[in-house]
This record gives sequence, C-alpha cells and structure tokens, in this order.
Amino acid sequence: MAGSVTAQPQNTIPNVRFPNRPKLVIGIVVDQMRYDYLYRYYDKFITGGFRRMMDDGFNCRNNHYNYAATYTGPGHTHIYSGSVPALSGIVGNEFYDRNIGRLVYCAEDTTVATVGNTGSAGKMSPRNMLVTTVTDQLKLATEGRAKVIGVALKDRGAILPVGHAANAAYWFDSKDGNWISSTFYLKELPRWVQDFNSRKLPDQFMAQKWELSRPLSQYTVSTTDDQPYEASLPGEPKAVFPHEFISTAGGLKYEVLRATPFGDQLTKEFALAAIKGEQLGADNVTDFLAVSFSSPDYVGHAFGTHAVETEDNYLRLDRQLADLFAQLDATVGKGNYLAFLSADHGVADIPGFSHTYRIPAGVKPYGALGEVVKAMLEKAYGPGQWMLSFFNQQVYLNHALLAEKKLAVADVYETLRRTLLTQPGVVNVINFHQLNTQSIPEGQLTMLRNVYHPNRSGDFYVLLQSGWIEGRSKGTTHGSTYAYDTHVPLLFYGWGIKPGQTVRRNHISDIAPTVAALLGILEPSGTVGNPIEEVVK
Repeated sequence: MAGSVTAQPQNTIPNVRFPNRPKLVIGIVVDQMRYDYLYRYYDKFITGGFRRMMDDGFNCRNNHYNYAATYTGPGHTHIYSGSVPALSGIVGNEFYDRNIGRLVYCAEDTTVATVGNTGSAGKMSPRNMLVTTVTDQLKLATEGRAKVIGVALKDRGAILPVGHAANAAYWFDSKDGNWISSTFYLKELPRWVQDFNSRKLPDQFMAQKWELSRPLSQYTVSTTDDQPYEASLPGEPKAVFPHEFISTAGGLKYEVLRATPFGDQLTKEFALAAIKGEQLGADNVTDFLAVSFSSPDYVGHAFGTHAVETEDNYLRLDRQLADLFAQLDATVGKGNYLAFLSADHGVADIPGFSHTYRIPAGVKPYGALGEVVKAMLEKAYGPGQWMLSFFNQQVYLNHALLAEKKLAVADVYETLRRTLLTQPGVVNVINFHQLNTQSIPEGQLTMLRNVYHPNRSGDFYVLLQSGWIEGRSKGTTHGSTYAYDTHVPLLFYGWGIKPGQTVRRNHISDIAPTVAALLGILEPSGTVGNPIEEVVK
C-alpha cells in the first residue's frame, strides 16, 4: 500500500492547470470540545484564534453528530469521510470484530512496523476504515500531486482524517517523546521530522510546571480549584494548581504531557514544522494538513467541563491557534488557505458536579453492566460463553452458541431487557436487529441505525439515562446520544468563505461534502451528508 502511494509519478505532465482552489486546506479537530465552550470563553479569547474564525468566518451553530458512537476514532473518521459507522466500519475506538473474533483497535495494523523508533506504537494504519476521506479525494483529483499530512498526539487523530492515500501521518510516542509514523506511509522519517525530534521539546516541557496563565480570580466561568470529583494528574495528591509533571509507570515518561496545555503547544509546533518541511501550500496544487489537538480530551476526562484546568487549557489553545494562523498568513498568505474547525465529540458534565445543581446523574463502573448481562444469561440459559463482549454500551452475543442451543436473539433480548431495565441509570435496551419496532425518539433511532455495522457492532445497545456515564467516581467521559456529546463547533474561515452564521441543524457528515464542494472535487465514497448551502453559496 505504502509503495503504491509514494511511487506515483510526480510532475510527469507539463504545465498542469488545476481549477481555482486554495493553496492549502487545514482541517482542525479539537478533541473533546462542546459547542458551548465557544461562547463560555469568548470574552477571554484573543482576536486571532477562535474569535478570528467566529467573527470573520462562517459559524454553523447547530452542528451535531448523527450516530451513537461519540468517540475519538469515529469522530475523526466521519468529519473527513462524511460517512457514518454503519458504512465506514469505525464504530468505536475499539470494537469486537466478529470476523476476527476479538477486540480490535480502530487504527491497529499488525502488518506494518513503527517508523521513528523500535517500539510498537507505530503499528497503525487506516486499513480498518472502509471508505475514503475528502483528503483521499483530493489526492485522486490531483493525480497524487496534492500533499496530505496528518498530525496529532493520538495515532487515530492523525491517521483516520488523512485516509488511505496520504503522504504521511505522524503521532506522538509517550515512551521516548518522539513523533513517529508507520511503514504504511514511509520507510524512514523525513529529515525535517528527525530535526524536530532532536529539539527535545518534551524534555523542556517536562521541566516546567503547569501554572495558571492568568490570576486565579479571573477564572470566573469555572468552579473553585479544589473539587473532590476531579481526577488528579499521575503522582499528584490533589487536582489543584500548580501541576507538576511526574513520569508515569510502564516506561511512558512523557504520557503526562498529553493532559496539559503543553501537548497542544507541541502539536502546533510540529504542525508548523510540517508546513515548512513539506512546503505545504507552496505551489499551484492544493495541499491538505489535518491537525488534531488531543490535549483537551485528556484534560476534560480528568477535570471535567467546569474546571479551572479546562478553562486555562482552552485559553492557551486559543493562543496556539492564533500563532498557527499568523504563521499561515506569513507563509501561505492570508486568503490563500481554507480552514475549518470542529470536534470529534463533546463531553458530559461530571456527575459530582451535576449533583451540586440537583441535576440527575450517576456513574456505572466500567464493566458493571457487562457482569450483569453475563450473570443474567447464565442464570437463564445455563453455563457458557453467551456473551462475547460488552463494549461501547453494546452486548455482543455468541451467535454460534445460540444456534447450538436453538435460542433466538429476540428471545434473549426480551430476557435481558427485563433485567437491565431494573438497573439504576438504564433508560432503555435496544435490539439492533429490530430497530424498526423500537419505541424511542426518532432522532435517537436514526443515531442507532447509523452506528450499526453487522460485523463490528453488538446485538443490543444499552441506553443510559441522560447524565449517566460509564466510568469512575472522578472525572467524566463521552459516548452517548445526548446533546452534550453530539453538539460540537463547526467553523469555516479563509479562502472562499464569507462571514456569517446559521442555526439550521446540520450534521458532522456534512463537513466533508462541504469541503469537497468548495474544492470542486468528488465527495468521499461513503458520504451520507450534503454540502452546507450557506457555506458554499
């Protein structure tokens, strides 16, 4: 695969002229950013970052996910593919693959090797994604001449956006602090990546503390800085400022940087190095840089939606965006690049925080529901591995055993549903095989249809009550069908974009066809969305 991409003839047709397009498209994904953050922190943002896109670009204010898997892998996949898990196959960060008979990580690839060190963190590729992306389509439209680069701390955040035909994707290895890749793309790191790694920026960040960028009294849209429901960074006794960096166990010396603003700064610096090293936007062929800022997800999981840490992280990310845009103005030229920004999912408030306002919420410990299902099946049908897995709120039944015992899935569903509905926090249990008969709101029914992939999804979906999460007593998570997980920002700025906004509801699957329409290229193969008319007209 890698050889077929990199070996494509370059500049073999003289004086090639392409349609009028921007010199560069930069797609920005903020990992775990709810829509309301744009306005909660608006007055504190500087003019060059988020506000530049909001004030001078086009703001789609009612942008939602339309499938029930609001996780990082699916989010990055469908922002760039315009598809849904039912077609792309990326139904979660991990999922049980019935054809393989085990849990599969969305970006895993056992056929490739790490490029950049001797570890295993580079055994990744987009092979599990069954559709194309808008970046793939740009490659096809330009006969391979467009350069496509993906950058993120997380491997899935770098790989899935840039699809199958990309020049390269790069991600951060917490073991040695280097940016690495995979033999799916490259045989060795380019010189500019090697030079960047030699700067040892992670060591410089580890030597610092995460301190507030403003006086504490100015963090007026956050709770006080000492809350019992917040998780702490590794080695710290409490979740309070200043935060000191202590290496985690297992040899992942730099893992802690991911949960700090320095992770976003490192990502921005590497993105700028990629622009310079690959000469992105330097000729008449449109290039594409996909950048994902992963640190908000780590910070949000630990500290929650109303923490001082979350506010400070977003104020710092705002400055990183401003610097990125300023550098693009200086190199590619203002008006010569198209930028869009969205998020791979939102996030629930920490249940402990919700309780302070008497809002119903709760926590189901990881694995608890799976144990209930396992015990119930054995009680009803006798000993045996009736359930292959409980993952992403889904029950994966052992179809072979059911056939052997002459049990119908529908009968097992009725047995499990009665038991699960007695569990605190469970509002419904959905049979994927009988979606047309399920009595749930139409919007959620559509989200469940869009997430169901026969070989990679479970048989039943356990729908938790709003405000309830699967997790731990401290911190929070995402993954539901509720607005706090589905409603995320969508901003367009730069080439071809007129300032404006709309509150008409659109979906994450509309982003890729909108970018394709702006570029005048074919939309990705699995697209189910439509161009956002207000953006392209």
